[in-house]
Amino acid sequence: MLPRRRIFRPAASARRVGGAFAVFAFAAFTSLLLGLGLPANLFGSAPREQEWSAPFGDIRIVDGETLRLGERVLRLSGLDAPARGQSCGDAGGARIDCGDAAAAALARYIAGRTVTCRVAGRDGFGRGLGSCSAGGLDLNAALVGGGFAAADGAGLRLLEQEARRASRGLWAGTTPAWTRH
Repeated sequence: MLPRRRIFRPAASARRVGGAFAVFAFAAFTSLLLGLGLPANLFGSAPREQEWSAPFGDIRIVDGETLRLGERVLRLSGLDAPARGQSCGDAGGARIDCGDAAAAALARYIAGRTVTCRVAGRDGFGRGLGSCSAGGLDLNAALVGGGFAAADGAGLRLLEQEARRASRGLWAGTTPAWTRH
């Protein structure tokens, strides 16, 4: 008797489909781990620090701690300035917009000068994070020392304490609600 010939192929077994899926899943997972786990400057193409600069005409003050330098946005590191709309009391007891006061102080410190920033990373919103100067004036230190921002870390803490003792800037009135300490 002759063996039976099958005309149709049998359906793919679950084992064969499961194995292909497992190989694909492993390859995707490995690619993801490599993409997330390797440093951005693996081959030296991404510098650790960058220097951004913009002339006065290309600078926009977003708030008391954020600048737009042309198309780039930078947050000043080491400080915490109030957001626009946050109120506090001035020396006379009147309520003022602390955020506007901090932004106005930053605008005065820049006052027609070119701004140069050393960018050393990114914040949670993808903005450049660093320190800036305008005409030799350290803007980060000037905001904290002038009393328009609180120190966010040890680097500027002494300047904040001195501004509080001297009742400079926003420390001239009641203790602002935007501070963390």
